[in-house]
Amino acid sequence: MLSPHTSPPPGRLARLADVAFRRRRVVLAGWIVALVVASAAAATLAGEFSADYATPGSESQRAGDLLRDSFPGRSSETVDVVWQAPAGVKDVEGRTDALLAAATKLDGIGEAAPAEVSRDGTIAVSRLSLTEKPDAVPDRTGESLISLADAASKDGLRVEMGGQVIQSAQESELSSEAVGLLIAALVLVVTFGTLIAAGLPLLTALFGLGVSSALVGLLAAVMEVPDWSTAVASMLGIGVGIDYALLILTRHRAAMAGGKTPHDAIVEAVSTAGHSVLVAGTTVVISLLGLFLMGLSYLQGVALSASFAVLVTMAASVTLLPALLGFAGRRIESLRIPGANRSPRDPDHTPAARWSRTVQRRPWTAALAAAAVLLVLATPFLGLRLGFPDAGNDRAATMTRQAYDLVEKGFGAGANGPLLLAAELKGAGDRGDVTALATQLRDQPGVAAVGEPAFSPSGNAAVLTVVPTTSPQSPKTADLIRDLRADVLPGAGVPVSVGGTTASFVDQSDVTADRLPLFIGGVVILSILLLTVTFRSVTVALKAGVMNLLSIGAAYGVVAYLAEGGWAGQLVGIDTPTPVPPFIPVIMFAILFGLSMDYEVFLLSRVREEFLARGNTARAVTEGLARTARVITAAALIMVAVFGAFALSPEVFLKLIGIGMASAILIDATIVRMVLVPAVMQLLGDRNWWLPGWIARLLPEPEPTPQAA
Repeated sequence: MLSPHTSPPPGRLARLADVAFRRRRVVLAGWIVALVVASAAAATLAGEFSADYATPGSESQRAGDLLRDSFPGRSSETVDVVWQAPAGVKDVEGRTDALLAAATKLDGIGEAAPAEVSRDGTIAVSRLSLTEKPDAVPDRTGESLISLADAASKDGLRVEMGGQVIQSAQESELSSEAVGLLIAALVLVVTFGTLIAAGLPLLTALFGLGVSSALVGLLAAVMEVPDWSTAVASMLGIGVGIDYALLILTRHRAAMAGGKTPHDAIVEAVSTAGHSVLVAGTTVVISLLGLFLMGLSYLQGVALSASFAVLVTMAASVTLLPALLGFAGRRIESLRIPGANRSPRDPDHTPAARWSRTVQRRPWTAALAAAAVLLVLATPFLGLRLGFPDAGNDRAATMTRQAYDLVEKGFGAGANGPLLLAAELKGAGDRGDVTALATQLRDQPGVAAVGEPAFSPSGNAAVLTVVPTTSPQSPKTADLIRDLRADVLPGAGVPVSVGGTTASFVDQSDVTADRLPLFIGGVVILSILLLTVTFRSVTVALKAGVMNLLSIGAAYGVVAYLAEGGWAGQLVGIDTPTPVPPFIPVIMFAILFGLSMDYEVFLLSRVREEFLARGNTARAVTEGLARTARVITAAALIMVAVFGAFALSPEVFLKLIGIGMASAILIDATIVRMVLVPAVMQLLGDRNWWLPGWIARLLPEPEPTPQAA
């Protein structure tokens, strides 16, 4: 209870911590009610996950719109049904016709295109059109299609299926989130040395994850949200939830070790570390909302889903955690693990303090060496190839990979991603132009085959199926699409748009590359403004922005190196060279720029406290690093574990996102925070705190916080 001689220090966070401590039963009950209500609402009102991967205003979207309007029951998205019969596909026509008829009765499945038969007559493929976007097709449809294929695969017939609907139905048996949580629990036990202290961050993160997951389900009812956004939001929510609670709990225990009561320790922890949490979390949210600058609807769903996860965990860290600490009181040090958390009480004698002094004695050497390492790690990024992996990158045992290999064997690699050329017809003579175009395309380099023109019932549109000689993810296929658009189709005599899944992926890659500088610039500028207000220093804000860009560049280099499919890629299940989906660098930047700021805020908040208390920058850097190194190391290990666990995901893009973010956190917490930051701050000296007078007059006065001990 609050001592009659103790009054909470001024400040909104101090008052919030005081209320959370004194009204801890009400706060805990409120979070339980929020979790129950959110879960119940999600169970009844949650929408279906869906996403439109078309690029607004692109040529592929125009082609898709024309196909959808002019050819009822046909779309550019399909499920490919592939079968093989060594005795000849004609011998199994009755069985395959029955399978296709059953498939077309499922929700979201439209017409079945006439089967194409390989030259040797042993392999055939029929493409089932979708009546919905792939993400909007019910999960049970994909499961039913897989069951139909399995049931038909006997007595000399083998059936495989490919497409996004089938890929979504192939579930991983191992939960990446569970693996990450298990490793995080072990790190917390080693860091704190007591089971109660280790359990509180996990409990706080799980509350936040439960509420935010329900909110994401409700979000899917009002806007397009891709199904994989839940994995990204969970990954981020678990990581920041544990990290933020870890920071506050570490400060709380340090205050109690200094002789403060549980109440006063909670108030100090929330007033100082809690302030850092809010600044760091706000930076993450700003970075995520920067995804709206890309103009892609599915990224907006990802941005809001991940933002919900961060906002809820921020709220839990400064309300639920103080309440739980109030219940624990001094019992937080009970259930101690022998041999764990044996750090010296004097920060001046920790390995981190000795390391910091070593770096500060030779700042130029340390800064140049750290920068060189970061630049070397970033070098593979120069060869990064943006694009979407095709099913040839799926695991060999999956049905989508088996279907891909069968199609390639029977019809060539390009048959896995045919182009759909949609022509808009104005008059009767335009039909002849389309027929002439088909003849011309058959002689085009890079084209393996061209189907006969199909005309719409109304006669206002035609479609040509063009099969490239190369796979959907091959750079040569992208070159073919650009050559057709620039050199061949403008002279066709009728307006023709290149569409299909492969063309839409090329369009999205091009648009993403064009808009990426706008997105990065917007996020960096807003984050620098936030840090300038927080630390009242232009130098600190600019330095943080530059260093975060360096660490993210190094992480991009790691992703590019893994995507090459060499020995490093094989360690995580990437066996062949793989293009990197264009949304991965965007999402990585949005998340990592904010998370990198977390460690910057954690460290510099303590450095600033020490500087304000003693007025010596060099001493403040040493003590700030010494007092935060342990918590930043633990936080980084937890983030690396949570993100790195996604290397176990069957989806290549989730592997790359998880490994890329784990690499960035590891680089940021070691090379940047432990070497580059102390070296550069030592070189800058008092110039670290430079703030022009006219800017100072525009900024609000900071709230008082307890000074460093």
